[in-house]
Amino acid sequence: MKQEQEDQNKKMEPTKAELEILHILWAHGPATVRFVNDKLNEQRDVNYTTTLKVMQIMADKGIVRRDESQMKHIYHPVEGEQNTKDHLLDKFVESVYQGSTGKLLMQVLGNKKTSKEDLDSIREILNRLEKQ
Repeated sequence: MKQEQEDQNKKMEPTKAELEILHILWAHGPATVRFVNDKLNEQRDVNYTTTLKVMQIMADKGIVRRDESQMKHIYHPVEGEQNTKDHLLDKFVESVYQGSTGKLLMQVLGNKKTSKEDLDSIREILNRLEKQ
């Protein structure tokens, strides 16, 4: 049972390279390795075989699903972008900030120059939360 939970957590935690690929799939929809590799090469040089290997590993981990019904295999993300981001953020806040979103927000706001628009949005969210 414990091993099953660890396996599930691994599936939900894409590496940096896997996240790059997921961003492409979320932005453009299901795609071939060639399409993903071409998009990655717009950012930096990546060998096709490297992209292929990473996407095969992602399929093995259950991060993407591979449709083999056509000659060109099409890869689909298993989880939606928001679900993945929510999961990664929850794990990050739990492990780095002992579950305190307040500590995270104070550090983020203290480290960066925050725009007036962002501050207004934050105030709006805080006001909504206080009313609940």
